[in-house]
Amino acid sequence: MKPLKLLAHLLVILCLTILTQLGGLIWLISMYISQRWRKKIGIVFPLVYLICNLVLVPQIAPYFGRTQLPVFKSSLKPQNIIYPLCFRNYVDKKLYNSLQQSIIHLSHLGIEIAYLDANFPFIDGFPLFPHLSHNDGKKIDIAFMYLENNNKTDQKPSFMGYGAYVKDINPTAQQCKEKGYWQYGITKYLSPDKDNTIQLDKENTKTLIQELLYRSKNSKIFIEPYLKKELALSKYDNIRFHGCQAVRHDDHIHFEIK
Repeated sequence: MKPLKLLAHLLVILCLTILTQLGGLIWLISMYISQRWRKKIGIVFPLVYLICNLVLVPQIAPYFGRTQLPVFKSSLKPQNIIYPLCFRNYVDKKLYNSLQQSIIHLSHLGIEIAYLDANFPFIDGFPLFPHLSHNDGKKIDIAFMYLENNNKTDQKPSFMGYGAYVKDINPTAQQCKEKGYWQYGITKYLSPDKDNTIQLDKENTKTLIQELLYRSKNSKIFIEPYLKKELALSKYDNIRFHGCQAVRHDDHIHFEIK
């Protein structure tokens, strides 16, 4: 194999591993298959990837302590299909059960949980880029509830669920920026499609947060400090500020258990 072609394959493997954990390995398997049966890797890779994503990995992950979150036909579903396609929708059994118990009660109130990044299917400690945690099956990001024309809606103000801040400017964001934490507001670049007609549903977002905490006593939630006050959640000690070293949390809920 020519050096430039080898370098290209290595870069693909690196990027796929960072973004999906298993994509690099699947690329290597696809390279072997394409050379063995003389098929184009552009055809082989998507097929092998989908087989792993839809069939093999969901069956193997429980042996490593992880369970796949629902993808279709559930009140617990991904905000964007990219999350399950990138193997980023796995949690440990305890967190999975907590979410399922929460959704049973919330569904009676007409509230569905739209999840964002959770965890990869294998190996504690394997980083889920770009998060600082999300590496042990015990963390998940959840979208806020929203209103459109003062009516409850399943729509979100951004395509990916990140970056559509409740307020463009807030005191914590300003303080973190002044301290030199340039990355604190970087997720705004993930939301070029922000829909300003969709507004935060404070009542149902508060209900969602309270339900999550009720179902799992040894848990905590990260949101921006000003939102904790605005949602009248100040009495909850396990709702905390995540620190300037992370990114803004007035576009989603970070929920984790011990």
